[in-house]
Amino acid sequence: MTEPQTPGRAPSDPQWERSLLERLAFASLKEQRAARRWKIFTRLAWLGFFVALAWLALLRAAPSPSTSTAHTAMVEVKGEIAAGADASAESIVSAMRSAFEDEGARAVVLVINSPGGSPVQAGIVNDEILRLKAKHNKPVYAVVEETCASAAYYIAVGADQIFVDKASIVGSIGVLMDGFGFTGLMDKLGVERRLLTAGENKGFLDPFSPMSEAQRAQAQAMLDTIHRQFIGVVKKGRGDRLKETPETFSGLFWTGEQAVQMGLADQLGSLDYVARDVVKAEDIVDYTQRENVAERLAKRFGAAFGEGAVRALRAAPALR
Repeated sequence: MTEPQTPGRAPSDPQWERSLLERLAFASLKEQRAARRWKIFTRLAWLGFFVALAWLALLRAAPSPSTSTAHTAMVEVKGEIAAGADASAESIVSAMRSAFEDEGARAVVLVINSPGGSPVQAGIVNDEILRLKAKHNKPVYAVVEETCASAAYYIAVGADQIFVDKASIVGSIGVLMDGFGFTGLMDKLGVERRLLTAGENKGFLDPFSPMSEAQRAQAQAMLDTIHRQFIGVVKKGRGDRLKETPETFSGLFWTGEQAVQMGLADQLGSLDYVARDVVKAEDIVDYTQRENVAERLAKRFGAAFGEGAVRALRAAPALR
């Protein structure tokens, strides 16, 4: 006779035990495969990332092919002039060097549309324009689109001639330093500013601390010095063409038509006009340095993996 089984009690059938062990083994194997696949994917992704970086490095290192036929070389100066920006000194100077070194380039035209920016970056570009002109004996022209103000005009005066549209905005030969002061508001709110410094002027221009007259004078002297440097560059670049008035270096700006009358610009004209009628080379070749597809992919890929790495580090156990 067959012995009856007690309800709720695990069967002693060896088939049941074998089935359970198989399920546990398959689950463990599945988990190991998933971990192995993720590891392989991660390694391949990092390999692809480094291949993209190597490709980008080769693209940057490889010399640009020379355009032997006669043409007008164009370099754009657009947006804020600042380190790390599209219109940084590094980017503009590199593009200008490529343009000057190309034997087919009859002249270099800077197409400017910028409200200004760093006087340091603009000064580097201006100095390099003068150096490259003397070295390669090629003319440089500036063509203003909508705006050529402040640091952008600092760059433009390095050109042999400046062409503008009648409605362009030109000028703003001045220097500024801006910020906010919250000391009065803090007094009304009863907030105390606790700033510890080593050096009595280390907190200079801190918006939550009052500015002394000595600090104000120091800041103004610095601005005046940079302004004098700016004025000197403009006078050197424009020479006798400049019709100086008390307002010329006041920070005001004017239309392109007024700028021509004041000697801040030479005449009305577009890029096509300059290439066709001034340079006598209608073909225009753009030497502006732009971020290519590889750079964009590398940056996005790197940012994504960087974020993933940070999350992994936060989740990983650490020795205490």
